[in-house]
Amino acid sequence: MDKLNKLQKSEREAAPEMRCSIGFVYLFSYYLLQFCGHTWIFSNMTARFLSFGLDALAGTFYFVGVMMSLCLLLSVLELFHIADGIEESQLLPRLVQVIERNFLLLLIISQEEFQSKTVVCVLFYLWNTLHLIRYPYQLMCLISTPSFNMLWVRYTIAIPVYILSVITEGISILQALPYYESEGTYSVQLETPISVYVHFPYLLMAYLPLLVAVSGLTVRSLLKERSHSLNNWNKKMKIG
Repeated sequence: MDKLNKLQKSEREAAPEMRCSIGFVYLFSYYLLQFCGHTWIFSNMTARFLSFGLDALAGTFYFVGVMMSLCLLLSVLELFHIADGIEESQLLPRLVQVIERNFLLLLIISQEEFQSKTVVCVLFYLWNTLHLIRYPYQLMCLISTPSFNMLWVRYTIAIPVYILSVITEGISILQALPYYESEGTYSVQLETPISVYVHFPYLLMAYLPLLVAVSGLTVRSLLKERSHSLNNWNKKMKIG
């Protein structure tokens, strides 16, 4: 009986370490996969632009759309990472970013004529820039202590890039409105006690002020996170 109790106790003590190691391997694999995916997208877009100039902009979605869709869909897992506690981050800003990007991607996919717009290429560049700033930093946090330059880029450069991406998202919605107006995609007649016709372009226009408000809260949260991270770094330097 004593041997059995000791065995059970040792198993209970080993369980957190095992979960920790599994979580490390999983997060490292996830960040590395996302980093490789976005690096491929960014490199492909840049190579095509250098080779074909402005003519390459129209084919951006055709060449990188599938990979971009896969990476953005995988980013939904990050919400579970935060909720489960294996990733330390604020849930609300990440939730907002994941939802708005996947929502915009759905709008782009839905209208084939819209996929060749220049704004789609700009939007993909900004999204990939944000991810290429964040994922190397996350990888470094797992295996070592990031340098100050990496920390500064992660929490300083990312904020104006995010603001530019939100502005581009708003522009893309405005440019998509004529396509949804002419095609009637997602506009439906709801059979309720009072018959209601839902005109999807109106919902998109109503989404714009919501995007501005929520993005403003996200930027505020990012600024607080930046201040907290840089203050912690300064304290560590003073102690060292």
